[in-house]
This record gives sequence, structure tokens and C-alpha cells, in this order.
Amino acid sequence: MPLPPTFSNHHQAALAGHEPAVKAALDELEKSQAAMRIWKKDPSLWTPDAAGEKVIANSLGWLTVARTMKERLAELAAFAEEIRADGFKHVVVLGMGGSSLCPEVLRRTFGQRAGWPQLHVVDSTVPATVLRVERELDLAHSIFIVASKSGTTTEPVMFHRYFYDRVRSVAGAAKAGRQFIAITDPGTQLAKDAERDGFRRVFLNMPDIGGRYSALSYFGMVPFALAGGDVAGFLDRALEAAAACGPDLTGAENLGLRLGATLGALALQGRDKLTIIAEPPIDSVGLWIEQLVAESTGKVGRGIVPIAGEPLGAPAEYGSDRIFVYLGTGAPQGTTAEVIEALVSAGHPVLAHLLRDPLDLGAEFFLWEFATAVAGAVLGVNPFDQPNVQESKDNTRRLLADYVRDHKLAALQPIAADHGVVISSDAQNAAALAGAAGLTSVICVHLARVRPGDYVALTEYIDESPEHDALLAEIRIAIRRRTGAATTTGYGPRFLHSTGQLHKGGADNGIFIQITAADSEDAPLPGEPYGFSVLKGAQALGDFESLAQRGRRAIRLDLGRDISAGLRRLLAGTEHPAQARAV
Repeated sequence: MPLPPTFSNHHQAALAGHEPAVKAALDELEKSQAAMRIWKKDPSLWTPDAAGEKVIANSLGWLTVARTMKERLAELAAFAEEIRADGFKHVVVLGMGGSSLCPEVLRRTFGQRAGWPQLHVVDSTVPATVLRVERELDLAHSIFIVASKSGTTTEPVMFHRYFYDRVRSVAGAAKAGRQFIAITDPGTQLAKDAERDGFRRVFLNMPDIGGRYSALSYFGMVPFALAGGDVAGFLDRALEAAAACGPDLTGAENLGLRLGATLGALALQGRDKLTIIAEPPIDSVGLWIEQLVAESTGKVGRGIVPIAGEPLGAPAEYGSDRIFVYLGTGAPQGTTAEVIEALVSAGHPVLAHLLRDPLDLGAEFFLWEFATAVAGAVLGVNPFDQPNVQESKDNTRRLLADYVRDHKLAALQPIAADHGVVISSDAQNAAALAGAAGLTSVICVHLARVRPGDYVALTEYIDESPEHDALLAEIRIAIRRRTGAATTTGYGPRFLHSTGQLHKGGADNGIFIQITAADSEDAPLPGEPYGFSVLKGAQALGDFESLAQRGRRAIRLDLGRDISAGLRRLLAGTEHPAQARAV
């Protein structure tokens, strides 16, 4: 299978002396016929375990889904025209993780096309976020896509209930279902609920595709089509990438093998912080890569830590645990080019993916899926399971049941309070931080726990806004300068279906700062004795419990009602000169 002549030239690497390790990994992959075995869907490449093989055998449909979806272009185009002709102004994806991150990246990358509905994504249980999106909509002219592979994921179930109730109040019970679409696997509870509620359409996705590998399936392509996207062009680029990762291409000729071998080999050498530098208009692609790589590799005490959205710094600010990848539509320019050149000169490995235009995201989606599968083989992990994600879900269900019984959520152990910010943790971490008084002192002690090779994760259950984004970016810079550690950030509960697997199943090299806040307004959940505020609170607490059960170094900051003021206090605390003991 020949390489597309224009595609391979857009992927470059400066490996800074790591060529022998990458070549050794490629040689081993070639010896084991990895490319051929991936395309033959041979699960033994990743595990000799019978149970694991069964999971993998039902997880490789993404290899050929672009071809399948090409065959369904007429179906998608006709449905998109139907939705536009019926006067819908908004398309709203109600999903989480793999069912929502591809549409979110496409929404941010391509924007609204003139004459087509505007695309929105709801993947947060923070009441302010749900209400903000609702207020942006004309409910009578909005169509909702309830997206869930399993059909039972908590967030899409609750989003379905909430927005169906809101539409019913406008359109009436008899017509409400005509404003809803489902994307799910065959035979799920969502498929049954969609029939009960009279949904306009149910798209049954290919069941042999896991959520985080589903970008090129109905989960990604239906929202893109309804928003007027060039689905045909997008899939054509994906097929180019599939050809560049073909079963007959071995070693460095195979782009997916090469990228996967590079990521895996460098991670085994301690360069496990995959730092993504993405330029507009594709700057949000890091959200999708982050989920794919973290959830696929972060298990059995190892993994690759994706660093998305971290502001660029000078080479001296980065440790020897980094590998950088630049993604942009063309070569880097200006300050970005200067920083990348300095990183290469300083001996950091740097990859560059130079896209021809935003449609090349279709190619990148396939390439990263293939490479992540390869990296899993190099690391010796099963990239198609997520053993620790269910744990946080189970914690949330138990905490919600406790709330229904006791009318309150459990609380963590208080450590300190400072101008409205309350700091708390589990008993083990509270003991380690004993004696710290006030936010700055606690942050000093907590960050003094950073060891070489660690990363600091900010996990925030607050509304995602430009102001909050900017403050979190400043906090990440301050932490990196203070500790030398890589930093990640994730809005909850989205990150639970992304880096959350890595946090629990990966190595014990994370320092966690969970951020919560009081909700000034709630959104009630039909059929439940609580609203989104309690659901969000249970998810945050359930996540913290999972970290605590593994002895992770974690604290919680409750910012109160003034979130921006609380974030500024956290920034001041991270910028304060370190005077605390190491723990």
C-alpha cells in the first residue's frame, strides 16, 4: 500500500539523541509484525490474557470505520439537509468523554458555517455551565443529540432528562421527541429510551469501537454533518492516514508505527510528559489527544501523561521528562518557532505535525489512534480498557444514594480556611500537611512534595470560562516555575473520562489540587430529589475518594461563591516564595 505522496512530508521529528531507542522499538515492532497484526485485529499483540483478548477483539472497529462512514455519506447529507430545512438553529451534543470531545474540537476549530445550525456541546454537570448553554439556545429551534456508547453513562442520561423536560415545556409532550437524536450502540438503554420518547432518529454505532476511538464514527460525524461540516473531505483525510499506517508498511515508513514507537520508547526512558503545542485554529485538538493517550496508556502503574494547553516557557523551565509535539496548519511562526528551535537546541525531543488545513484533523485522529495502540504495545498495557474509570462512577452512585437517604453529601477533613477558601483532604494527606496555616502555607507544603518526574494536576469542578481559563494558565506557569514539574488541568467531570484513568491507574507521580466552588444557582433534575449541583458535588467527592484510596498526594480547595477571587488567591499562593518543608 503506497504512502500518500503529500501526507508523510508533513510529519517531522528531532529526537535529540533518542534515535537508537526509537529504532530499537521499531525493530521490535517489525519483528513482531505489529502493523499486520493490528490490521488483522490480533489481540495477542497487547495481552496474553483471555479476558483482555475478548475486550480487545471487540475494540478495533476504528481501523475501518472511515471507510464505513464514507459509504453512509448520502445518509448523513440527507439527514443534515432535513434538519436545516426544518429550521433548526442549534445542534446540541449531550455527551461525555469519547462521545463529546471530537464534536467539541470540531466546534472550536470550524466555528459556525453560514446558513447552518450552530454546534454546542454540553459535557459538564456544573449548573452554571448547563444553564449558560441553555440560555444561548432557542429551545423551540434546537435539536439535541444524546450521545452515549453504553447508553447508561450518568451525564448523558441526566442531560437527556433535563433538556427533554425543558423542550417539552416549550413544544409539548407530543412533539418534544422530534427534537432529539440518539447515538448509541445497538440494544442499549438509551436506544430503548429514545423509542419511548419518540426521538426523531437513532444512529446505532458500530459496537466494536470504544468511546475514545469513536471520532470518525457516527459520534463525531453526525454532529459535524448537522453543522454543515465537510464530512467527505474529513473522512478522505482519515483514509490517507490509514494508508500511511498500512499493514504492508514497516519500520519508519509506517507513520503510526513511528509515532507510537517514539511515544512508547521515550516514555520508557522517563520522557513520559507528552507536551502538546497546538496553534489556532486547531489549538483545541490537545483536548482530544489528551483523552485518547491518557485513558489508553494510564494503567497498571505506568502511562504517558499528555500535557495540553500549558503555556509555552523557556527550555530551562522544562525537566528531562518531556517530549514535545507541535500541531499547526503549516510551520510554526514567530515566538512559537523561536521556542521550538530553542527546545531542539536544548536537547529536548520535538515532533512536528504540519497540517495542510483544518480538515487534516481527520488524518490526525486516525494517526493518533493507531499510534496510541502501538504505544500501548511498547509499554505493555492494554490500550482498549479503562479499569479505573468505573470506580469513580460507582463512588458517585453510592454518594448520591447516601444523599437521598441523609440529605447531605459526605465531607473531607478540613485543613485550613483563608478568606473564604476552604482547604480539605483525606486523613492521610491532612496529617502530611499538619501545621500549615492558611492557603499560602498549605500550597507551599503541598508543592514541596513534588519529586523529579512528577506532574501537578489541577482538576476543577467550576464553569469553564475565558476568565477562569486565563487564571488557571497563570497558575500553571507559577507552579512550573516553582517546582519544575509539568502541569495539567481538566474541567470536571469531563476529565474523569480522560486523564482520570491515568490519575488512578498510572504511576504515583501526580500531585493533585482539586478545585470546587459553591453554586449560586442550581438546575433541577427531573425525577431526582437533587439537581446538578449535588450531582457535581458527588462526582468531585467520588473522584477524590479514588485518589485517596491509592494514597495519592491530593488536596481540595473550595473557592466559595467568588470563583475568580479564589483562583487569584491560589495564584498568589503559588507565586509566594517557598518556605515550607518537603514532605
